[in-house]
Amino acid sequence: MEYSTAIVFSQLSLFPSTLQTENRTYLFKPWKQRTSQSSRFQCHKMYVPGFGTSPESTAAQHLHHFFNFIAVKIVAAQLQSYNPEAYEELREFLDKHSLSDGDKFCADLMRESPRHKDLALRILEVRSAYCKDDFEWDNLKRLASKMVDDSNKKLMTDYIVDTSCIADGKQICN
Repeated sequence: MEYSTAIVFSQLSLFPSTLQTENRTYLFKPWKQRTSQSSRFQCHKMYVPGFGTSPESTAAQHLHHFFNFIAVKIVAAQLQSYNPEAYEELREFLDKHSLSDGDKFCADLMRESPRHKDLALRILEVRSAYCKDDFEWDNLKRLASKMVDDSNKKLMTDYIVDTSCIADGKQICN
């Protein structure tokens, strides 16, 4: 069975006549009056299900632990050159304690001994300075975006090569 719909175009109009608009109250300002406002679109960000916190918060937590790891490496390198005894103490502590949780590592280091407390305070100072002054945040964003784009391109290219008979413009299948 075939259906058809008929619309009477004489009753529809994209541009109302002047008689219709004289007494009309606008819900929105007419176009000519809105041109001074920004024409930028308001886009909503993607919803990421399954996170108790935002993905950015999770990434920040990982970076926090990473900065602790970097600070320990920096302090260890400094100690190795000018205080070999403190360097050995830090190495022994590292053998017994995990760096996976930076705050727990520093809290445990502070409570080990007064000498270890000084090492922990130095690590806290270095991780803060590195995060605020030395870490290249713009470079992180650029590199992460580039890695995602390069990886996506490689995966899609590999898929096409695997599922087709053409590679580098030449037929490879019989």
